[in-house]
Amino acid sequence: MSAPSASSVSIRVARPEDAPACGAICYHAFHGINTEHGFPPDIPSLEAATGLLTGLFSHPHFYCVAAEVESHIVGSNCLDERGAIAGVGPITVDPSAQNEGAGRRLMQAVLDRAHERHSAGVRLVQAAFHNRSLSLYTSLGFDAREPLSCMRGEPLGKSIPGCQVRAATTADLHHTSRLCRIVHGHDREGEVAEAIDEGVAKVVERGGRVTGYTTGIAFFGHSVGETLTDLQALIAAAESFGGPGMLVPTRNAPLFRWCLENGLRVVQPMTLMSVGLYNEPAGAWLPSITY
Repeated sequence: MSAPSASSVSIRVARPEDAPACGAICYHAFHGINTEHGFPPDIPSLEAATGLLTGLFSHPHFYCVAAEVESHIVGSNCLDERGAIAGVGPITVDPSAQNEGAGRRLMQAVLDRAHERHSAGVRLVQAAFHNRSLSLYTSLGFDAREPLSCMRGEPLGKSIPGCQVRAATTADLHHTSRLCRIVHGHDREGEVAEAIDEGVAKVVERGGRVTGYTTGIAFFGHSVGETLTDLQALIAAAESFGGPGMLVPTRNAPLFRWCLENGLRVVQPMTLMSVGLYNEPAGAWLPSITY
């Protein structure tokens, strides 16, 4: 197939049966760009990519689209619609069809969807070494908000004095939503509820009250705390760092330094970007790869 032009690319809603084709593109696209720049791939295998997109394409609160040229799939993109802020990704384009407009069309499709749904804002996390994606997202209206460091290592197996970390329950949802609204100005209750159902959400208590939570100290999880101590407690109690690692706001020098002192290492630099509503966070936090 010859390289497509922007006018030859069509966009449609992605279906679960598209996951094998889109998963292959997703895996090879991430593998190619990451290894080209000397970083480990975000998605470790073809099976992992296909499984991820199978789940997203069938999720009732994700809007997913596929790009086609002459009925041949050349890429896909997803929009997380579980909260007032929509999150983009993963977006991938077949390496043989890149730089020809498919990525822009895929991004515009989810931005149009967010506009139709009156989302307060849209966010994403991009690989800081990927100049083309940075340029594309900026040209579409996104602003760079926060430098991030993807970090991982061996579980710390520690506890922080005065902090109790336990599994979150549905009774904690009003606490977690309150914390997220204090720190970010909006809640992520849909994500937290799913993480509780899946048994991966944790909360930290100090002085008999909930002062922080996480949906997973992982690439796809986010965390919120009143203070640095709350995040340290959640990280210290993590049994693993899922995926390529957790995302640490690099400007939070005390947290970043503490992670390094505890044996965690930087995997790759990333950047949080947003369009629409964005409040400078007023507490301690870790984003997910979505935002």
